[in-house]
Amino acid sequence: MSELRIRSARHTDLDAVLGFWKTAAEGTSISDDRDGVERLVARDPEALILAEQEGELVGTVIAGFDGWRCHLYRLAVHPERRRQGVGSALLAAAEERFVRLGGRRGDAMVLVRNESAQHAWRAAGYAPEEQWRRWVKPLKD
Repeated sequence: MSELRIRSARHTDLDAVLGFWKTAAEGTSISDDRDGVERLVARDPEALILAEQEGELVGTVIAGFDGWRCHLYRLAVHPERRRQGVGSALLAAAEERFVRLGGRRGDAMVLVRNESAQHAWRAAGYAPEEQWRRWVKPLKD
């Protein structure tokens, strides 16, 4: 297998990323559209991190830092490339970014029903905080 390349997404990658998430990501987000991803990359060009092998997109993670907290979203690895270190390499890049920006702790959004993702996050050193509950309110229809 060829070397894994980790890099920040560019505007020219966004359609490929959205297509990739339909194959590799579990669930959907209200922001999973061209406008949402364009806003992310325009606001923080290093937040969307990609993993490529032989020019093919094999993984993504969003490493957002708001100056206060480090948030991880959309850690997704192509189903045929799982358990080969892609997710670990993406998380290492995200964590290095956070440390460089002054972040102190990363938190991840993980679906309750996605048991394989929960195992992967635990293996990476993350743990659920049972005392917290996510509260949401859609701002648009």
